[in-house]
Amino acid sequence: MDEQVQVSFMRKTALVLLGGVTCFSSVAAADVLGLGANVSYWDSDLTGTARQGGDSVNVDNDLDLDSDSNANLTAIFEHPVPLLPNVRLNYTAIEQSGRGELGAGGYDNLPADAEVNSDLDLDQLDLTMYYEVLDNWVNLDAGLTVRKMDGELTIRDVARLSPVSKTEIDAVVPMLYAAARFDLPLTGLSVGVEGNGVSYGGDSIVDGAGYAQYDLSVLRLRAGYRQMNIDYEDGDEALDIELGGPFISAGVDF
Repeated sequence: MDEQVQVSFMRKTALVLLGGVTCFSSVAAADVLGLGANVSYWDSDLTGTARQGGDSVNVDNDLDLDSDSNANLTAIFEHPVPLLPNVRLNYTAIEQSGRGELGAGGYDNLPADAEVNSDLDLDQLDLTMYYEVLDNWVNLDAGLTVRKMDGELTIRDVARLSPVSKTEIDAVVPMLYAAARFDLPLTGLSVGVEGNGVSYGGDSIVDGAGYAQYDLSVLRLRAGYRQMNIDYEDGDEALDIELGGPFISAGVDF
């Protein structure tokens, strides 16, 4: 993807979103100062394809990629200052590996029917600026996320040390952010959904989750399901993949 197109789209998206949220931001600030952090484990399955030039490979059927560990860290800062957005930082590290066999067409510079070892490493760092539209037993947030993605799919022929195929992701992507949570009074229980998404220039990213939550004093526990779809193209390289599965998390909320 052309870097100038990315920057231009990011600026336009930010201006449109911030112009809209400013209209209600004076009543959308948090009532008190708040801090929170959590760590989660995501057990995801991977499907989809990778492409190099005219060659494509199925990451599930051909490469047999499977989850090693998908870790997620989140930190939140909320404040009562009007106009200024709240801040959410989120880091997701995805690691998938597998041993499979290429099809009759081969892939990139790897021969047909080759037995291969494969690794997918994908790091995502999100900076989210958002406002609290509602803050009672119904909680509603809206804002803008800027996501930095760094990833690489490496495929190696088991029978030979070389050649090695690499498909890379390196992008900064602006996305819309929204979250809603419904508290069950006097129980400490709640249910919610949250997500980021954008689609432009033939590329798209959708990252959403639904969950159940339990709060006990400052302790916060969550369990739910997360789904992420990435359709990204840069020149001759492309990834069109889906990751989905259950997650659990534990954290604190002050």
